[in-house]
Amino acid sequence: MSQIESISFKNRTWDVAGTLRLPEGFDPNRKYAAIVCGHPISSCKEQTSGAIYGEALTRAGFITLAFDASTQGASGGEPRFLEDPATRTEDFRCAVDYLLTLPYVDEERIGVLGVCGGGGYAVSAATTDRRFKAVGTVVAANYGRLMREGDMSPDVVDKTLEAIAQQRTAEARGAEPAIVGYIPNSIEEREKAGIDDIDIVEAVEYYRTPRGQQAGSPNKLRFTSTGAAMNWDAFAFTEQLLTQPLHIVIGDVPGGFGSYRDGYDLYRRARTTTKTLQVVKGATHYDLYDQPEATSKALEQLIPFFNKHLDT
Repeated sequence: MSQIESISFKNRTWDVAGTLRLPEGFDPNRKYAAIVCGHPISSCKEQTSGAIYGEALTRAGFITLAFDASTQGASGGEPRFLEDPATRTEDFRCAVDYLLTLPYVDEERIGVLGVCGGGGYAVSAATTDRRFKAVGTVVAANYGRLMREGDMSPDVVDKTLEAIAQQRTAEARGAEPAIVGYIPNSIEEREKAGIDDIDIVEAVEYYRTPRGQQAGSPNKLRFTSTGAAMNWDAFAFTEQLLTQPLHIVIGDVPGGFGSYRDGYDLYRRARTTTKTLQVVKGATHYDLYDQPEATSKALEQLIPFFNKHLDT
């Protein structure tokens, strides 16, 4: 069994909460490859990034570090419940800073794995941080693209930006912050709203039922923070800057979050010539969060990928 340690590291002035997993038979006098594991948007380290992928990669011999995003979960940072791409991306760099203080981590063998929105952030971090020697993504979603599309209505961006502007003005004048949900709070709420997109259906089943529900993932988002994603692209400059080996995992059942087409987009755009795209047949976006058949297929290729490129 892997050893699990609760740790923290700094991003600017606050503490980011993490879970460090050490492989069975861990020897502090050895040097190990390590992988930073980033959670989906609205998620936390106790869900898919840590409990599924982090645990499996540690069983395969890697040290893994899963963490809660700044201002979310058990991590510090104010104001709470931000979804700010710049801060989220910096979390990944700070995670590497922390790993490099550990004498048993080999600085030449550090990788990164991100799930859903965390996959987009992982890619963004790796474009400018060459300490990441290999990049893996599972159903990576481009948060900026998703925010710009919204419900696909022609004027969605204009309406959203106007609403953000009005709310910021109200809060500057003393109004309470607008804290909204990423998704409906229950199956009943989703059904009442008439939402039947498969990604939303399965998001509610994962996050809002015992299947995946965790205290660190309360479905709370500071509305005004969404403006920061409107002019952000998770895959910006990958054509020029993403040179590390890259393995992309997607399911072949597309949904509203767009990770299926984002996977192909990232594969096309990434400069690296060492890149692979794995399409898991019959798998939805959320199957690749925690369903054993789908996640085991993803790991069948992710583990050899990291073994090869982190030289284990």
